[in-house]
Amino acid sequence: MMTDKPVTSVLQAGIHLSEEQPAPYYVQLQRQLRALIDSGALSEGSHLPSERDLADTLKISRTTVKRAYDALRDADVIASGQGRGGTVVKGTPRVSPVMARLKGFTEEMRELGMEPSTLLLGLEVVHERTIASLFDRPSHAPLLHVRRLRLGNGAPMSHELAWYDLTLAPQLEDWSGEGSIYAWLRERCGIHMAGAEQSIEAVMSSPQEMEAFGFEAPMPCLLIKRKSLDAEGRLIEYVEGTFRGDAYAYRVHLAG
Repeated sequence: MMTDKPVTSVLQAGIHLSEEQPAPYYVQLQRQLRALIDSGALSEGSHLPSERDLADTLKISRTTVKRAYDALRDADVIASGQGRGGTVVKGTPRVSPVMARLKGFTEEMRELGMEPSTLLLGLEVVHERTIASLFDRPSHAPLLHVRRLRLGNGAPMSHELAWYDLTLAPQLEDWSGEGSIYAWLRERCGIHMAGAEQSIEAVMSSPQEMEAFGFEAPMPCLLIKRKSLDAEGRLIEYVEGTFRGDAYAYRVHLAG
């Protein structure tokens, strides 16, 4: 079987397996292939060699390559190739949204021409003293706590923890977790979101986020903390969203 020469060259230059490393060869190979994909050295649509061809190139067993490929398929990083006997790299979407006004994830993805979706991980009414203090509420005040994995074109993009003030928006207890919560606030609660205070900091992915994003090792991410206000200046929402660093490059418009 013929393989793409540029891809083969990238693999020969970028893959270095060593018996001195504590991890077995198939784990080393999996991690190094993932690093080449995440860095863009292997771009979306690249055709990886077949198991036999890569084994011959790297002078390792075909079983080793198969185990590495299978792990990457399970993580949804690569998919089986069609008609070539190899695999096709599935690149993480890379986006560069403009940070200029308050908008939800659903609206942002659609502006970028991507299909948004959500995996609801948790939805419950809680009483959390630290978070309640942010809303200037007593420790026993009810808050709606939402934990979601946000996806663009099926790829996990951010892990989101959010809290909402049920004292101001009691109807949110009936929200199922589907669709835009901003639309629900507007249409069911009569609350119109008007602005936000936001901070951005660099963090490393937590074990929970590594699992959600399919990372094999801790990776840089962006932690965005947002306090969202309604038209009357009341704090309605507090969000901590961790955005994968290999996908996001935010742009900010500054007035002169």
